[in-house]
Amino acid sequence: MEIGETIRKYRKEKEMTQEQLAKLLGVTASAVNKWERGGACPDITLLLPLARALSVSLDTLLSYQESLGKEEVYEILQELKERMQQDSYQEVFGWVQDKIHTFPNCEELIVQAAVVLNAYRIVNAVPESEQYDGQILDWFEQGLASGDEELRVMAAEALYTFYLSRQDYEKAGAYLQYFSDQNPEKKYRQALLYGRLGQMEEAYRTYEELLYQEQNRAMMILNGIYILALQEEDLARAHYIADKIEQIAGSFEMGRYYEVSHRLELAVKEQDKETCLKLAGEMLDVLPDICGFTKSPLYSHMTFKKVEEDFGGTMRESLLKYFRDEETFGFMEQDERWEQLVGCKCG
Repeated sequence: MEIGETIRKYRKEKEMTQEQLAKLLGVTASAVNKWERGGACPDITLLLPLARALSVSLDTLLSYQESLGKEEVYEILQELKERMQQDSYQEVFGWVQDKIHTFPNCEELIVQAAVVLNAYRIVNAVPESEQYDGQILDWFEQGLASGDEELRVMAAEALYTFYLSRQDYEKAGAYLQYFSDQNPEKKYRQALLYGRLGQMEEAYRTYEELLYQEQNRAMMILNGIYILALQEEDLARAHYIADKIEQIAGSFEMGRYYEVSHRLELAVKEQDKETCLKLAGEMLDVLPDICGFTKSPLYSHMTFKKVEEDFGGTMRESLLKYFRDEETFGFMEQDERWEQLVGCKCG
């Protein structure tokens, strides 16, 4: 935006006429009109009084461009990194300030540059780096008002980390509100705060909830890949993924049922009678302990929803009904061991 457009915009926002603005500045109304039409620019001595009259900063008044494209921001950040290899931190910091003064409305530039500057001074132990705290924190605070969720979270994460390192836990915790409740990072950082505050029960429970959620997520993703492999008849890959599912279920102490149950579909696909018989028998045997993971030390601080007393029996009936499905398990017909296991004759 040109300076004339800026003057017009903020003059109108203040419901001020050109004559009124001219009177405040000691110039003619025609001079203000020329500025706004782009026919002339205010004298440098009038810039500060003009900014005050319009209730804006000099940065805003002199902003000839409101924002930058992603490619332009990327190029500035690349130049920033190159300058860090050649110039002093103070010089680079001043250069960034000038860039932000030129583009004060470019949220991405402000937040991304602040992240780079902040990381550099920490990693390289810049002497007396605390003198830059105020400006860097101010840039992050500006990022919190961004309409871009990624930038808001980036700024909130930086502010959370800063105050956590200063042991100002109350202030650090205030920035968690900028994280979505669906973002696991929010829960992780809350758990970290609980630990720092000595609230051990809450810390353990929150970490365990995260662990349980991540286990569910990993199993869901692997199961999706497993199904794709079966659809494509890529049985070697299906076996490989099945092994991974079993390993993860075992590592997270989910119990034998969750370690082996997924393999049954693969055994059916391969018409593998011996494996079907072995898996079906094992699944029925371990049903009484299907919720055994709720007693695992990994989740000892969590509270699980109480399972109905007849849950195991209901599951058993459902499994047996599935095993008796002729369309799926017709290839097991006339196998006496199968008939004895599922309680009916197949075929």
